[in-house]
Amino acid sequence: MGSASLLVYAGVKARAIKGKLMTKQDFQTLAESRDLDELLTRLKNTSYNDSVSKIVKPLTAGKIELALRDRQAERHDTMIRASGGSSILVAYYARFILKNLKIILKGKILGKTQEQIESAISLRAEELIKERDVTVKALVAKDFDEAVNSLKGISLGHEVEKAAASYNEKKQMQMLDLYFDKLYYQNLSRSVKSTNDLSVHAVCGAEIDFYNIMSVLRGKFWNLDENQIQNLLVPQGSGPSKEILSRMISADSIRNTLNELLSTKYKEIVPQDENPIDAISKFERAFEMAIYKSMHTQFVHIFSFSTVVAVTRLLDFEIRNLAAISYAVEQQIPASTVMERMFVKDA
Repeated sequence: MGSASLLVYAGVKARAIKGKLMTKQDFQTLAESRDLDELLTRLKNTSYNDSVSKIVKPLTAGKIELALRDRQAERHDTMIRASGGSSILVAYYARFILKNLKIILKGKILGKTQEQIESAISLRAEELIKERDVTVKALVAKDFDEAVNSLKGISLGHEVEKAAASYNEKKQMQMLDLYFDKLYYQNLSRSVKSTNDLSVHAVCGAEIDFYNIMSVLRGKFWNLDENQIQNLLVPQGSGPSKEILSRMISADSIRNTLNELLSTKYKEIVPQDENPIDAISKFERAFEMAIYKSMHTQFVHIFSFSTVVAVTRLLDFEIRNLAAISYAVEQQIPASTVMERMFVKDA
């Protein structure tokens, strides 16, 4: 197929998948399940039937989430193939592999056994692209240092070493999140630059802005120095300028860091809380909700690759919702409580 034909084909598949996304009422029904058995029965009446039917009892929220993410990886892989191997979708797909590596490295730090770590990951995403070996090498390593060394020869090896060094200095596992997230968004940024589709630049640019701003806020909260925070940032598109990000980094408090955004397009989602933890949490939630809503708006574009990107990300939000519901049902958290945290479209 030519590039134009691929765009139409991928766009049609994207709209078909969007039409099958769960509604607010669907999530409500699932959240009202009395236990995991009832939740599983209800999930079998959805497009996730094939995946969840393979779950071996005893049921746990973790097992359900892994099964759902397997299905997500399969759908994502389908969209990559439909688009002719889009570098942007490949960049998004890397999140599956990086998530597994983070879980493995954190497990090694905590002294978990290989069996314990294995129960928290699925290698379906790696299997689909025939790249299991890298993750397995890290998994079977005897400790954190050996796991880091096993990743030296791959493309992200240098960043993994920097993440490990930062962890060893600060002894905060969140440092692994920051450096792996940087890898993910760095690759996404490079891929976005390869397209002339302005709607793709806009929708992906907001995600890169989200990463940069949250990196500044978290870095300041964890008392990283200005150079360390600066090194976490990735090139952005139409978001806050380098000057604004620099002022955010230099601000003397989380409150003043956020205030620097009042002169940007993100001013409407800046919270007024004085408590740093509350302010960061509310801002993160508001920003992610804004991204979620922007993904829905992409479908006004008929022949834009942004619809393909959007449905891929909407699937991710759907899985996050379902994982949250699984955990809530397992822990007997009221449906009304979990529904308040859902990413849903009212209309």
